[in-house]
Amino acid sequence: MSPQQGVTPQRPASPQDQPVEQQPVVLSTNSPAALKVGMQQIIPKNLASEIKVTSKANSQNAETSKRVLKVRSMVESLSVPLVADAEEEAEGDLDSPGTLRRGLRSTSYRRAVVSGMDFDSSSNFKKKNRMSQPILKAVVEDKEKFSSLGRIKKKMLKGQGTFDGEENAVLYQNYKEKALDIDSDEESEPREQKSDEKIVFHYKPLRSTWSQLSVVKKNGLSEAISQEERKRQEAIFEVISSEHSYLLSLEILIRMFKNSRELSLTMTKTESHHLFSNITDVYEASKKFFKELEARHQNNIFIDDISDIVEKHTSSTFDPYVKYCTNEVYQQRTLQKLLATNPAFKEVLSRIESHEDCRNLPMISFLILPMQRVTRLPLLMDTICQKTPKNSPKYENCKQALKEVSKLVRLCNEGARKMERTEMMYTINSQLEFKIKPFPLVSSSRWLVKRGELTAYVEDTGLFSKRTSKQQVYFFLFNDVLIITKKKSEESYNVTDYSLRDQLVVQQCDNEDLTSSPVKNASTMLYSRQSSAAHLFRLAVLSNHAGEKVEMLLGTETQSDRARWITALGRDRDGQKTDRTTLTQVEIIRTYTAKQSDELSLQVADVVLVYQKVNDGWYEGERLRDGERGWFPMECAKEITCRATIDKNMERMGRLLGLETNV
Repeated sequence: MSPQQGVTPQRPASPQDQPVEQQPVVLSTNSPAALKVGMQQIIPKNLASEIKVTSKANSQNAETSKRVLKVRSMVESLSVPLVADAEEEAEGDLDSPGTLRRGLRSTSYRRAVVSGMDFDSSSNFKKKNRMSQPILKAVVEDKEKFSSLGRIKKKMLKGQGTFDGEENAVLYQNYKEKALDIDSDEESEPREQKSDEKIVFHYKPLRSTWSQLSVVKKNGLSEAISQEERKRQEAIFEVISSEHSYLLSLEILIRMFKNSRELSLTMTKTESHHLFSNITDVYEASKKFFKELEARHQNNIFIDDISDIVEKHTSSTFDPYVKYCTNEVYQQRTLQKLLATNPAFKEVLSRIESHEDCRNLPMISFLILPMQRVTRLPLLMDTICQKTPKNSPKYENCKQALKEVSKLVRLCNEGARKMERTEMMYTINSQLEFKIKPFPLVSSSRWLVKRGELTAYVEDTGLFSKRTSKQQVYFFLFNDVLIITKKKSEESYNVTDYSLRDQLVVQQCDNEDLTSSPVKNASTMLYSRQSSAAHLFRLAVLSNHAGEKVEMLLGTETQSDRARWITALGRDRDGQKTDRTTLTQVEIIRTYTAKQSDELSLQVADVVLVYQKVNDGWYEGERLRDGERGWFPMECAKEITCRATIDKNMERMGRLLGLETNV
């Protein structure tokens, strides 16, 4: 009998008590077998938790900091931690009681994972199959975590931050704001997994929510408050923890990419400035913001409010965000140019991206984070606002903070949009050659709505007969004028006509309507070209550049192209009154970046109201968070069917857009 068998309660032998060759439940991601099958392996979920082996006890058998999977063999009531922090494990033998107790205090989230778990005795445990071990109440949160969230007061008094262990923290690219699911009644302890359930184990750090912090669990705070107040605390904590994750990602962007001498030598100073802009100022602003949030969290685990901090920083400290977002068009263009024309830059960038600190994430995913972060803040603040009693002074404070955040987002959007539009106007103007009376195109109040090539069906009148032919035309549709051209090359267009937008009348044209077409002989010709005849529409120009009325029959290659042109040419958006409560709502499940001016860029978890659905796979919708409209692929979204969720989304949209219009 080993000395440990005299201890009550007993624990099953862990991998650290046996030689490495006798540890069938320990998997090394760097072992020959693991490298052969890849970084994702199917294992029983209730057998493993992610740790780093850095203890002196294992120094002879395992390389320091090698990631392994360790059997969850320790219970909450023991003086043995599930996992100790890397620096604490290195301080002494794992069998040292002092080290174990010290480690126990630093496992707030990981202790919660196995809280309430019961084990059989050692003798019975060894007889059982591994798959029949007691079921773990694992937190289903994509295995993400900020290590050491909510350390106990003793740790805080030593000046140690609430959010430590950044090497294990989840980056903002992988962070999902759980509190944004405002209708979720999910408790901190999710449903149990079946003992024989197999999963693909992703090597991601764990992330804690407020209810899972050790201090909250130890003092029973989650059970002592109402469900609405618990959700409010979760939403407040989400702002703090997500800001920490975002700050960590910005630090990696600056340290690994911006400050890389090797990368800077592959480009000019102008290119480097366009690429990184004032990201250092953005980082410093976020650092100040997080410092105040963390201080309030350390002062009291039950946070009364953070609205004053949010309002203060969004109204003053966050000015660098506007400048950074305004530079977005130069940033994207510079990166595309460098990747396409600079092999040295591409090679160095690829090497940096593969560094373990970057976690195999591309640089562009870091560069776009400030734009993503600033658009998420209003949603997070709105969640806090919704969970705050309306008769409370805190509700008014939260509304004011939400108003400031909405104003910041509007300024960032306007800055980015204005720069992009101005750039686009000058480019298009330089490509147009007027064969008719010139039109002064460049204006600060004008922007491109849609551009593209269409097929125009024209009636040619001969000496003895009339016939219909087709011609290719290229449209530049702006917010107030339509320029009709013929394409000479990718960078040259001959202008043949133009008209103010309010002089346009557009109508969908089906095959059976061809007999009434202004093009008399169109029917025979179109039916011989079924690919075009299926996607027709009419455009009437009431007064063109010469003051004449012109009617056109136009065709597109796809059904969605026709719908998009009809929408762009015919809609007076300010004059349309649509009952949004009757519209289908969809949630975005995959990020989409707009490729044309009439498309909508979307982030995961965005909610969109659908105005049109085209059978070949496109939606036209309105983004809930800011009211922007555009087209996007159906495959990026899933329909929301829960009535309560739909109603909550409409309430949220009213708050967000209502506040913004009053700024």
